[in-house]
Amino acid sequence: MVISVASGKGGTGKTTVSVNLAKSIDNSVYIDCDVEEPNGFLLLKPNINKVANIYKKLPQIDISKCNFCGKCKRVCEFNAIIKLADEILIVEEMCHSCGACAYFCPKKAISEIDKSIGVINSGFSGNCLCLEGVLHVGEISASPLIKELKKKIDRSKTTIIDAPPGTSCSMVETVKDSDFCILVTESTPFGLNDLTLAVEVIKNLNIPFGVVINKYDSNYKELEDYLNSNNINTLLKIPFDKNIAELYSKGSLLIENNNYKELFVTLFSAIERY
Repeated sequence: MVISVASGKGGTGKTTVSVNLAKSIDNSVYIDCDVEEPNGFLLLKPNINKVANIYKKLPQIDISKCNFCGKCKRVCEFNAIIKLADEILIVEEMCHSCGACAYFCPKKAISEIDKSIGVINSGFSGNCLCLEGVLHVGEISASPLIKELKKKIDRSKTTIIDAPPGTSCSMVETVKDSDFCILVTESTPFGLNDLTLAVEVIKNLNIPFGVVINKYDSNYKELEDYLNSNNINTLLKIPFDKNIAELYSKGSLLIENNNYKELFVTLFSAIERY
Protein backbone atom coordinates (compact mmCIF):
# COMPACT_ATOMS: atom_id res chain seq x y z
CA MET A 1 0.00 0.00 0.00
CA VAL A 2 1.31 3.43 -0.95
CA ILE A 3 0.22 6.27 1.32
CA SER A 4 1.16 9.84 0.39
CA VAL A 5 1.14 12.58 3.00
CA ALA A 6 0.55 16.10 1.72
CA SER A 7 -0.54 19.53 2.92
CA GLY A 8 -1.81 22.73 1.37
CA LYS A 9 0.91 24.74 3.11
CA GLY A 10 4.21 24.28 4.88
CA GLY A 11 4.52 24.02 8.64
CA THR A 12 1.35 22.03 9.30
CA GLY A 13 3.19 18.93 10.55
CA LYS A 14 3.20 16.87 7.35
CA THR A 15 6.66 15.42 7.95
CA THR A 16 5.86 14.79 11.62
CA VAL A 17 2.87 12.68 10.55
CA SER A 18 4.86 10.93 7.79
CA VAL A 19 7.83 9.80 9.87
CA ASN A 20 5.81 8.73 12.90
CA LEU A 21 3.38 6.78 10.74
CA ALA A 22 6.25 5.06 8.91
CA LYS A 23 7.96 4.07 12.16
CA SER A 24 4.75 2.73 13.67
CA ILE A 25 4.41 0.21 10.79
CA ASP A 26 6.64 -2.87 10.76
CA ASN A 27 9.01 -3.18 7.75
CA SER A 28 7.71 -0.01 6.12
CA VAL A 29 9.38 2.29 3.60
CA TYR A 30 9.66 6.06 4.05
CA ILE A 31 10.34 8.21 0.97
CA ASP A 32 10.98 11.94 1.39
CA CYS A 33 9.93 13.58 -1.88
CA ASP A 34 10.17 17.10 -0.47
CA VAL A 35 13.43 17.26 -2.42
CA GLU A 36 13.95 21.01 -2.15
CA GLU A 37 13.93 20.90 1.65
CA PRO A 38 13.94 17.31 2.93
CA ASN A 39 14.00 17.00 6.72
CA GLY A 40 12.48 13.61 7.52
CA PHE A 41 15.94 12.14 8.07
CA LEU A 42 16.50 14.62 10.92
CA LEU A 43 13.84 12.74 12.87
CA LEU A 44 14.36 9.20 11.57
CA LYS A 45 18.17 9.36 11.82
CA PRO A 46 18.80 6.47 9.41
CA ASN A 47 22.23 4.96 8.85
CA ILE A 48 22.83 6.09 5.27
CA ASN A 49 24.53 3.30 3.34
CA LYS A 50 23.98 4.41 -0.25
CA VAL A 51 24.18 7.71 -2.12
CA ALA A 52 23.18 7.72 -5.80
CA ASN A 53 23.60 10.62 -8.20
CA ILE A 54 20.55 11.37 -10.35
CA TYR A 55 20.81 12.90 -13.80
CA LYS A 56 18.61 14.46 -16.43
CA LYS A 57 19.20 14.57 -20.17
CA LEU A 58 20.14 17.85 -21.83
CA PRO A 59 20.47 18.47 -25.57
CA GLN A 60 23.88 19.27 -27.00
CA ILE A 61 24.16 20.90 -30.42
CA ASP A 62 26.88 20.00 -32.93
CA ILE A 63 27.05 23.29 -34.86
CA SER A 64 29.14 21.67 -37.60
CA LYS A 65 26.13 19.50 -38.54
CA CYS A 66 23.37 22.06 -37.90
CA ASN A 67 21.74 23.86 -40.87
CA PHE A 68 19.71 26.17 -38.56
CA CYS A 69 16.39 24.95 -39.91
CA GLY A 70 14.76 25.74 -36.57
CA LYS A 71 12.84 22.47 -36.26
CA CYS A 72 14.26 21.84 -32.78
CA LYS A 73 12.83 25.17 -31.61
CA ARG A 74 9.43 24.43 -33.15
CA VAL A 75 9.03 21.02 -31.51
CA CYS A 76 10.14 22.24 -28.04
CA GLU A 77 6.87 22.91 -26.22
CA PHE A 78 8.75 24.26 -23.20
CA ASN A 79 10.51 27.04 -25.14
CA ALA A 80 13.90 25.84 -23.96
CA ILE A 81 15.56 26.37 -27.36
CA ILE A 82 16.46 29.76 -28.81
CA LYS A 83 17.48 29.97 -32.47
CA LEU A 84 19.77 32.80 -33.54
CA ALA A 85 21.21 33.47 -36.98
CA ASP A 86 24.30 31.33 -36.41
CA GLU A 87 23.76 29.81 -32.98
CA ILE A 88 21.33 27.55 -31.07
CA LEU A 89 21.00 28.27 -27.36
CA ILE A 90 19.65 25.81 -24.77
CA VAL A 91 17.95 27.22 -21.65
CA GLU A 92 18.80 24.37 -19.28
CA GLU A 93 16.37 25.46 -16.56
CA MET A 94 13.41 25.19 -18.96
CA CYS A 95 14.39 21.87 -20.55
CA HIS A 96 12.19 18.92 -19.52
CA SER A 97 14.44 16.26 -21.10
CA CYS A 98 11.67 15.07 -23.43
CA GLY A 99 14.14 14.30 -26.24
CA ALA A 100 11.92 15.73 -28.99
CA CYS A 101 14.61 18.05 -30.35
CA ALA A 102 17.12 15.22 -30.80
CA TYR A 103 14.49 12.90 -32.28
CA PHE A 104 13.21 15.33 -34.91
CA CYS A 105 16.51 16.97 -35.90
CA PRO A 106 16.84 16.20 -39.65
CA LYS A 107 20.65 16.53 -39.56
CA LYS A 108 21.14 14.49 -36.37
CA ALA A 109 23.02 17.46 -34.97
CA ILE A 110 21.58 17.04 -31.47
CA SER A 111 22.79 14.49 -28.94
CA GLU A 112 21.92 14.21 -25.25
CA ILE A 113 24.27 14.52 -22.28
CA ASP A 114 23.76 13.78 -18.59
CA LYS A 115 23.53 16.58 -16.04
CA SER A 116 23.46 15.81 -12.30
CA ILE A 117 20.36 17.32 -10.68
CA GLY A 118 20.53 15.78 -7.20
CA VAL A 119 21.14 12.69 -5.13
CA ILE A 120 19.10 9.95 -3.49
CA ASN A 121 20.24 8.92 -0.01
CA SER A 122 19.06 5.63 1.44
CA GLY A 123 19.50 3.69 4.65
CA PHE A 124 17.64 2.07 7.52
CA SER A 125 16.10 3.44 10.69
CA GLY A 126 15.48 0.23 12.58
CA ASN A 127 13.61 -1.96 10.10
CA CYS A 128 12.22 1.04 8.19
CA LEU A 129 13.90 1.62 4.81
CA CYS A 130 14.39 5.37 4.36
CA LEU A 131 15.00 7.24 1.11
CA GLU A 132 15.32 10.95 0.50
CA GLY A 133 15.92 13.04 -2.58
CA VAL A 134 18.10 16.14 -2.32
CA LEU A 135 17.86 18.54 -5.25
CA HIS A 136 21.04 20.44 -6.11
CA VAL A 137 21.00 24.15 -5.26
CA GLY A 138 19.96 26.14 -8.31
CA GLU A 139 17.88 23.38 -9.90
CA ILE A 140 14.34 24.62 -10.44
CA SER A 141 12.55 21.44 -11.51
CA ALA A 142 11.94 18.88 -8.76
CA SER A 143 9.79 16.46 -10.75
CA PRO A 144 12.61 14.47 -12.45
CA LEU A 145 14.17 13.66 -9.07
CA ILE A 146 10.77 12.80 -7.59
CA LYS A 147 10.11 10.41 -10.49
CA GLU A 148 13.40 8.63 -9.78
CA LEU A 149 12.51 8.34 -6.09
CA LYS A 150 9.13 6.83 -6.93
CA LYS A 151 10.80 4.15 -9.04
CA LYS A 152 12.05 2.76 -5.71
CA ILE A 153 8.52 1.99 -4.51
CA ASP A 154 7.97 -1.65 -3.61
CA ARG A 155 4.22 -2.24 -3.57
CA SER A 156 4.66 -5.40 -1.53
CA LYS A 157 5.51 -3.13 1.43
CA THR A 158 3.66 -0.28 3.07
CA THR A 159 5.25 2.88 1.73
CA ILE A 160 4.83 6.34 3.20
CA ILE A 161 5.62 9.18 0.79
CA ASP A 162 6.31 12.62 2.27
CA ALA A 163 5.17 15.13 -0.37
CA PRO A 164 6.31 18.72 -0.91
CA PRO A 165 3.98 21.28 0.71
CA GLY A 166 1.49 23.22 -1.38
CA THR A 167 -0.26 22.26 -4.60
CA SER A 168 2.52 22.69 -7.16
CA CYS A 169 3.57 20.29 -9.94
CA SER A 170 6.00 18.56 -7.56
CA MET A 171 3.21 17.81 -5.09
CA VAL A 172 1.03 16.40 -7.89
CA GLU A 173 3.92 14.28 -9.20
CA THR A 174 4.44 12.89 -5.70
CA VAL A 175 0.88 11.97 -4.75
CA LYS A 176 -0.40 10.66 -8.08
CA ASP A 177 -0.78 6.87 -8.21
CA SER A 178 -1.01 6.67 -4.40
CA ASP A 179 -3.50 4.24 -2.92
CA PHE A 180 -4.45 6.81 -0.28
CA CYS A 181 -3.53 10.39 0.59
CA ILE A 182 -3.40 11.96 4.03
CA LEU A 183 -3.91 15.72 3.99
CA VAL A 184 -2.42 17.38 7.08
CA THR A 185 -3.84 20.69 8.21
CA GLU A 186 -4.03 22.83 11.32
CA SER A 187 -6.77 24.64 13.21
CA THR A 188 -6.16 28.09 11.71
CA PRO A 189 -7.73 30.18 8.93
CA PHE A 190 -4.55 29.77 6.87
CA GLY A 191 -4.65 26.00 7.38
CA LEU A 192 -8.28 25.84 6.24
CA ASN A 193 -7.73 28.04 3.20
CA ASP A 194 -4.83 25.94 1.91
CA LEU A 195 -6.55 22.67 2.79
CA THR A 196 -9.42 23.55 0.43
CA LEU A 197 -6.90 23.93 -2.42
CA ALA A 198 -5.24 20.59 -1.62
CA VAL A 199 -8.63 18.84 -1.43
CA GLU A 200 -9.48 19.99 -4.96
CA VAL A 201 -6.18 18.64 -6.29
CA ILE A 202 -6.65 15.24 -4.65
CA LYS A 203 -10.25 15.01 -5.88
CA ASN A 204 -9.10 15.75 -9.44
CA LEU A 205 -6.52 12.97 -9.14
CA ASN A 206 -9.28 10.64 -7.92
CA ILE A 207 -7.31 9.45 -4.91
CA PRO A 208 -9.08 8.36 -1.69
CA PHE A 209 -8.10 10.71 1.13
CA GLY A 210 -8.72 11.80 4.68
CA VAL A 211 -7.56 14.64 6.91
CA VAL A 212 -5.29 14.78 9.94
CA ILE A 213 -5.70 17.92 12.04
CA ASN A 214 -2.45 18.84 13.75
CA LYS A 215 -2.26 21.25 16.70
CA TYR A 216 -5.99 20.68 17.09
CA ASP A 217 -7.99 23.55 18.60
CA SER A 218 -11.62 22.75 19.35
CA ASN A 219 -12.43 26.47 19.44
CA TYR A 220 -11.80 26.85 15.72
CA LYS A 221 -15.13 25.50 14.46
CA GLU A 222 -14.81 26.63 10.84
CA LEU A 223 -12.40 23.81 9.95
CA GLU A 224 -14.63 21.02 11.20
CA ASP A 225 -17.68 22.71 9.67
CA TYR A 226 -15.92 22.59 6.29
CA LEU A 227 -14.95 18.93 6.73
CA ASN A 228 -18.43 17.90 7.83
CA SER A 229 -20.25 19.85 5.12
CA ASN A 230 -18.06 18.23 2.45
CA ASN A 231 -18.23 14.72 3.94
CA ILE A 232 -14.45 14.61 4.42
CA ASN A 233 -13.26 12.04 6.92
CA THR A 234 -11.16 13.25 9.85
CA LEU A 235 -8.64 10.49 10.45
CA LEU A 236 -6.85 11.90 13.48
CA LYS A 237 -6.72 14.95 15.74
CA ILE A 238 -3.27 15.59 17.17
CA PRO A 239 -3.57 17.78 20.26
CA PHE A 240 -1.91 21.17 20.63
CA ASP A 241 0.36 19.81 23.34
CA LYS A 242 3.53 21.21 24.91
CA ASN A 243 4.94 17.69 25.27
CA ILE A 244 4.72 17.20 21.49
CA ALA A 245 6.54 20.47 20.89
CA GLU A 246 9.29 19.43 23.28
CA LEU A 247 9.76 16.07 21.58
CA TYR A 248 9.92 17.74 18.17
CA SER A 249 12.40 20.38 19.34
CA LYS A 250 14.71 17.57 20.51
CA GLY A 251 14.48 15.80 17.14
CA SER A 252 12.59 12.91 18.73
CA LEU A 253 9.73 10.90 17.27
CA LEU A 254 6.33 11.28 18.91
CA ILE A 255 5.88 7.51 18.99
CA GLU A 256 8.72 7.30 21.50
CA ASN A 257 5.98 8.30 23.91
CA ASN A 258 3.54 5.37 24.13
CA ASN A 259 0.55 7.70 24.45
CA TYR A 260 1.25 9.13 21.01
CA LYS A 261 2.29 5.84 19.41
CA GLU A 262 -1.25 4.57 19.77
CA LEU A 263 -2.49 7.58 17.77
CA PHE A 264 -0.49 6.51 14.72
CA VAL A 265 -1.34 2.84 15.07
CA THR A 266 -5.00 3.88 15.06
CA LEU A 267 -4.38 6.14 12.07
CA PHE A 268 -2.95 3.30 9.99
CA SER A 269 -5.81 1.01 10.98
CA ALA A 270 -8.30 3.64 9.78
CA ILE A 271 -6.51 3.94 6.41
CA GLU A 272 -6.40 0.15 5.94
CA ARG A 273 -10.19 0.08 6.07
CA TYR A 274 -10.43 2.09 2.83
